[in-house]
Order: sequence, then C-alpha cells, then structure tokens
Amino acid sequence: MSHPVDSAVSAVRTYIERHRAAFLDDLAEWLRIPSVSAQPDHAPDVRRSADWLAAKLKETGFPTAEVWPTPGAPAVYAEWPSADPGAPTVLVYGHHDVQPAAREDGWDSDPFDPVIRQDRLYARGAADDKGQVFFHTLGVRAHLAATGRDTPAVHLKLLIEGEEESGSPHFRALVEEHADRLAADAVIVSDTGMWSEDTPTVCTGMRGLAECEIRFHGPDQDIHSGAFGGAVPNPATAAARLVAALHDEHARVTVPGFYDGIVELTDRERALFAELPFDERRWLRTAHSHATHGEAGHTTLERVWARPTAEVNGIGGGYQGPGSKTIIPSSAMVKLSFRLVMGQEPDHIERVVRAWALDQVPDGIRCEITFAPATRPCLTPLDHPALESLVRAMGRAFDAPVRFTREGGSGPAADLQDVLGASVLFLGISVPSDGWHAPNEKVELGLLLKGVETTAHLWGDLAENWHHAP
Repeated sequence: MSHPVDSAVSAVRTYIERHRAAFLDDLAEWLRIPSVSAQPDHAPDVRRSADWLAAKLKETGFPTAEVWPTPGAPAVYAEWPSADPGAPTVLVYGHHDVQPAAREDGWDSDPFDPVIRQDRLYARGAADDKGQVFFHTLGVRAHLAATGRDTPAVHLKLLIEGEEESGSPHFRALVEEHADRLAADAVIVSDTGMWSEDTPTVCTGMRGLAECEIRFHGPDQDIHSGAFGGAVPNPATAAARLVAALHDEHARVTVPGFYDGIVELTDRERALFAELPFDERRWLRTAHSHATHGEAGHTTLERVWARPTAEVNGIGGGYQGPGSKTIIPSSAMVKLSFRLVMGQEPDHIERVVRAWALDQVPDGIRCEITFAPATRPCLTPLDHPALESLVRAMGRAFDAPVRFTREGGSGPAADLQDVLGASVLFLGISVPSDGWHAPNEKVELGLLLKGVETTAHLWGDLAENWHHAP
C-alpha cells in the first residue's frame, strides 16, 4: 500500500539529500580499489578494500570495526549496540570483493574509475556488491538523525566477506569460528536485487545447491570399435543413458526420493508470483533461449524460484577432434547440479543420487561419484515479523506497493542461517539492467538512495514490532 510522506520520512529524505554528495564521493573512492578476489595479483587490493571499509565504518559511528583474516581474503566485522538491551539483533551480510574487469572487456570507461552518466554510477562493484553494502552507512546515520537517537534502535552488526566472487571457500569456517560474536535474531542479505525500477520487491528465499561429477571407466584403454564394439560396454553410452534417464516425460526428476519433504508453494505464494509483470518473451531474450521448458504444472517463475531441479552441466568422453576415430573410449564423464528447495536435505540428496546413478551403470563399467560441498536452501515465511518490517520500510521509501520474489540461485546466506540459527531476509535495490559481472556494471543512483532510505526506516520498525526472535 502507499504511505503518506510523514515527518519521519521527510526527516530521513532531508538528511539523505544533504549528505548525498559526500556519500557518493566515499563510495567512488571505495570502488577505485580493484578488490578482485579471483586474481592473486589483487590480493593486496582486497586487503586494502577491507581496511578502507573498516575505517569508514568507524568514521560512520560503529564503535567496533575489525578486519577478520581468513586463509584467503579478509572479511570485515562491525558492531553498533543499541542502548536498549532488549532490542533485536540484526546482522547485515554483503561482500567487498568484485569480479575481474578490464577496459578491453567492452567497458565504455575504466571499470575502476567510477563515472556518473544520466544518474547512473558505472564501475565494477557499483551494484555487486559495494554499492549495496555502502548504503547501510548513510542509512544508519539517517536513522539516528531522524529519530534523535545516539545508538541504533537495534543491535546492528555487519559481516562483509572478501571471497564471495571466488565461491566463499572459507566463509562457513569463519562464521563457525566467530559464531558467538555473530549471533543474531535475523540476517539481512544485501547482495540481491529487485524485479525492476518501478516494481519494488523483496526476495523471500534462495535455492540450495548440490553438485557432483560422475566418471565412467570401461576398457583399460581406448579400443577398436570394429573389433570390440557391441561386445563390451561403452562408458560414453553409459553416460548418455544416465543423462537420458534423469527426467521423465513431464520434466520431473526421476531419482527416487528426490522430492521427499519439499515445502510446496502455497496458493498465496503462487498468486503473489502471478502478480508480477512477467513478460515471457523478454525473459527468453535475457536467457538467450528460444522456448521455455520445465516441470509440468508450474509456471516459469515457479520453476526457477520454488521447484527443485537437476541439470546436466557437462558431458564428455571419447574422441572430440576433427574427422572420425572409431573407438570405444576408455572413460566418460558427466557433471550434474541439483537446485534444492526448502525441505530438501543435501545429505539425503547425495545419498539418493548416488544410489540412483549406480543403479544406471551396466556391468563392466566402473563408476566414481564425487560431490562438492553443498549449499542449503533458505526461505523467509511471508508472515515473519521481520519480513513485515522490511516490507513496511521499503514501502515508505518507495511510496509504492512492495511485491515478493525469490532467487533461483544459491549463496552463502544459508551458512549464516545454519550456523547462527537466524532468519534470513533479503534487502537489495539492484535491477537486472545493472549488469552484474558484465561490462559497464552500474547502479541507479535513485534506487541506491532508496536503499539508504529503506534501512533508515527499517531499524526503528524492527525494534518497535519485533522484540525477540520468534
């Protein structure tokens, strides 16, 4: 629903406008640090980025701001306790590392020399994720200014990691090591986005992820297909048969037990998805695809946000060069990934996939199955009081109805959920056109400041309406 511009909203907007220029100058300074975690040559820059942020958080007012080392890139932790000991504790998650970028990749300007064009800030990290981390600094100051408080209305903590763009290899161990200090009633993930510029949305969940590689071994070496073909098992054929058996004619995963325990969409959730202005043709262009396909009985958005999937990420075996080479290959391989929804346990998925895969393999073929560490799904119930506060705060900032989405991908937020036992919520203002990981990444300045305004309203609403963890 629409919210009138009351005195609190006016006070927040006035403060933001007065400090807009300094805020953007500071953000540009941070964006100039090429904190590319995937490239070893930039390791000093990632450390410099962490040091810069810790110093800026202290300047913002956080009494505690520390750089936490890991075996890889450092994270930043900050804490600002509320004067009210009974206030809820909120942990904000984001990351300060960025994807690689170079002018020759197709950028119109240097990716680490921020530039503003048509009220858009272009730079690597502008949206993913430095811009969305940094709006919390001005947001908490606007919150204090508008309310006359000396401390936030909630116990506010930040954990900003430095390896998200490299797969967060040390993140869970870091959270486990510092679980006592990171303890929170809720986690706010500011590494996500909205549906569009004119449709403000809150994400309510992300899928989990399990990945495996299956290797098939047949003859001890490549052998002549004329002399031996049709008389010994072919590992490439075994791989193809396994892939073909993965789904039935309705695009459902055939692995027995795969759907055990899943939390189905409610009628309300399906109706909320249907409210979004989804243009299938436009979506297909974004997907660089020519037709939709997936599990029968579900819409495209339901398939990518709320249904579990099995995908073939790679398949290979035998001769791949020009011309022919008439062999039975000695080996073949398949890479599979499974997106998981709430109710699916990664350990269970690994067990049932292993059992199913081994059952597909004919005699005479040896099979090796290797699973990577899994990521669990996370989901915020629509009636969660912290989510209701977030929706109200965003509605006041945007003065527009706030709708609901989910993310089809996966991320480290689930580690915070698992280790801390905290509810996970998502607050992001980025839009699809921002070009995460692409040349000319940008952030819409109007939306960035709406993110500032949302956080300025959020802390007070949480304190007033959510006094302890549910």
